[in-house]
Amino acid sequence: MSKMKVQSFEDLVAWQKARELTKQIYLVTSKEPFSKDFGLRDQIRRASVSVMSNLAEGFERGSRSEFHRFILVAKGSCAEVRSQLYVAFDVGYIRHKQFQEMMDLGVEVSRIIGGLRSAVKKQKELKK
Repeated sequence: MSKMKVQSFEDLVAWQKARELTKQIYLVTSKEPFSKDFGLRDQIRRASVSVMSNLAEGFERGSRSEFHRFILVAKGSCAEVRSQLYVAFDVGYIRHKQFQEMMDLGVEVSRIIGGLRSAVKKQKELKK
């Protein structure tokens, strides 16, 4: 089986999964009482969008070093989303099932980004 060549950031599985996570975050934060907590709602939304955006921007920069740097930022933003999910769960904005589903997706996104980081790091080192 041959691997498909990544032509654009939309081809990145990490970006696709981050997009899915962002959609879920927007859906859950649009319902009360979460929607009324403007600070947490806006922060978790920004963090989830940051995951997607940093993967896209880093990919488009064209250099392995810059892409690697942006991947690290995306991974950090993914951790921020997961941390904020704990807050939302702890204060009763989301039920356990929602929390677990989004947390599982967040962990999956983080794992995929970690794999991407390792692959880009190897490519970067081979080009030295």
